Amino acid sequence: MKVTELFGSNVFTDDVMKNALPREVYKSLRKTIDEGQPLDSSIAGAVANAMKDWAVSKGATHYTHWFQPLTNLTAEKHDSFIEPSGDKVIMQLTGKNLIVGEPDASSFPSGGTRETSAARGYTAWDPTSPAFVKEGTLYIPTVFVSYTGETLDKKAPLLKSMTAIDLQAKRLLKLFGITCRKVSTTVGPEQEYFLVDEDVYTRRKDLMLTGRTLFGAPPARGQELDDHYFASLKPRISAFMRDLDETLWSYGIFAKTKHNEAAPAQHELAPVFTTTNVAVDDNQLTMELMKKVAQKHHMVCLLHEKPFEGVNGSGKHNNWSLSTDTGLNLLDPGENPEKNTLFMLVLACTIAAVDRYQGILRGCVASAGNDHRLGANEAPPAIISVYLGDQLGAIVDSIVLGREYVPKKAIPGSIGVPESPIFPIDTTDRNRTSPFAFTGNKFEFRMMGSQASVADPNIVLNTIVAESFSAAVDALGGAQDFEKACAAYTNKLLKEHYRIIFNYNGYGPDWEAEAERRGLLNNKTTADAVPEFFRRENIDVFVRQGVYTEKEVVARADIMLENYVKTINIEALTMLEMGRQDIYPAVNGYIAEICSVIAAKRAVSEKFACAADTALAEQLSLMNEALMQALKKLEKDLREMPAGVGPASQKMAHVIVPDMEAVRTVADGMEQLCSSDYWPYPTYEDLLYSIR
Repeated sequence: MKVTELFGSNVFTDDVMKNALPREVYKSLRKTIDEGQPLDSSIAGAVANAMKDWAVSKGATHYTHWFQPLTNLTAEKHDSFIEPSGDKVIMQLTGKNLIVGEPDASSFPSGGTRETSAARGYTAWDPTSPAFVKEGTLYIPTVFVSYTGETLDKKAPLLKSMTAIDLQAKRLLKLFGITCRKVSTTVGPEQEYFLVDEDVYTRRKDLMLTGRTLFGAPPARGQELDDHYFASLKPRISAFMRDLDETLWSYGIFAKTKHNEAAPAQHELAPVFTTTNVAVDDNQLTMELMKKVAQKHHMVCLLHEKPFEGVNGSGKHNNWSLSTDTGLNLLDPGENPEKNTLFMLVLACTIAAVDRYQGILRGCVASAGNDHRLGANEAPPAIISVYLGDQLGAIVDSIVLGREYVPKKAIPGSIGVPESPIFPIDTTDRNRTSPFAFTGNKFEFRMMGSQASVADPNIVLNTIVAESFSAAVDALGGAQDFEKACAAYTNKLLKEHYRIIFNYNGYGPDWEAEAERRGLLNNKTTADAVPEFFRRENIDVFVRQGVYTEKEVVARADIMLENYVKTINIEALTMLEMGRQDIYPAVNGYIAEICSVIAAKRAVSEKFACAADTALAEQLSLMNEALMQALKKLEKDLREMPAGVGPASQKMAHVIVPDMEAVRTVADGMEQLCSSDYWPYPTYEDLLYSIR
């Protein structure tokens, strides 16, 4: 099948809707999707019947309300289309069943917003994200709320944040005499991942239980030669990527770019940007399909942020932009950004939002996995800063520092060879060390972990920028000389929030000290980052913009801390089990083998000194006993866990994680001394280089 025919073939697309629905029903549904008009419930029956007929034609027998609980995963409960009709059955999907479902909500995280005994929850159709057929089931994207009205998912607050920024952006545009039906944020989340051989994976208990290797000595060859980055694809990897592309395309996912990443066995997939809520759904489906397609090729897709110590971890770059339905990109600087009043105001508002709410912007990407990655020369540091590049940086410096601004234009580039084409050189470079970097006509938020939901940072970004727009409208509304007032307000914001702008190397040795001098936050662990959500000013911004209630903000922060505690606890228990049951006896076995060799040599002749053998046996014996002592300390500290997720998360971050690092240091040292015949697990060489 041609790609053009394959693309979206499993999706209830606009073309399918247009052909399947009565004209007035289609027009009404499009108004809801395109303009945010309330859904006319009277059309639900016609839409449901058309959806069902299309799904059945694709081989579907069931439907499910597909939602995103507070687990970073998706959830689904399947119901068949069959309904009794005498002694036969008919295939049916009613309007009521399309619009609302009632899954049991008692076992999903709620952060204390509801009692364990309260089981009722509701899923409600999100018509702005298209339905699709997968594996014989019609998937209907939905939101998920409790019986008492609290949101229990990531989709509902995301939609609320999109409404908030739409409302405030249109208020801002109105000051400039610009009207539009809708302002939407768009996102293109790049996705990094590892692929390992399935057979090797199944022999690593830590990978199966935690998603990362808790033990593992560094391989003789890592990524130091930079020979894996953008290298030619191995046959098995190429076959996987082709299969994945075709699978994603069939679900209407704009998979565009694929390549090898920096670390051995690491790869990246990048889609074309799309509306934020669709991008979130697409990314959740992408992560699921990556794992399933990998299994078909006898591989395992690892989405953990740091599956291997000592090589690059995986992130998910969130490319965020803001556009009207008429095609105006509010983050497009144009030819002369210094004269583009609207762009400069939007830029200043965004910078101010990031500075004011840097705590929750860092907190929203916090996780046990991401803690291993941030600031490790593979991801931005845990300090939030904004990179503007040479051109915009010079404009802002001229405003804040009074420097002369010399306009910088794109210039043609050449390598000096007549046959080589002339190519344009951009007015600014990219900065991979920056958490929040301007990249032409969008901002790239680079702190996200690879297995996180894209919803979280976009909820925060949409909310805080909406708040900043609202403040700008309040300050500028009614100004007699609007251009003058707007320029003054823009300059004021840039001067007040200049501290957040950093156009240099975020990995530099002086940046942490400089950031502290500027008063910027540096919350390196989840335990330190998440409590920012409990601050009054951070709760209030969500409440004012109608995205969360206070109860919902606190609940989500509690869930994040609870997940962190549980994750570290699982890792620690797995480490105890592996250390005691596998590594300690394996090393003892090798020591016994060495002692047997020493005895055999001396049986032949007392002249054999066996100094090297004896030294190795003694060294391993001392290290193995040190391993047991480190494991005992880890176990003791785990038993003495304080009550409450706040204190428990602090102990996990600042006691248990260092305990685990101490255990690992000893074990990895012994792996480098122990015979491979005795070591109980596949090595990093096996994991990173087994796929050909």
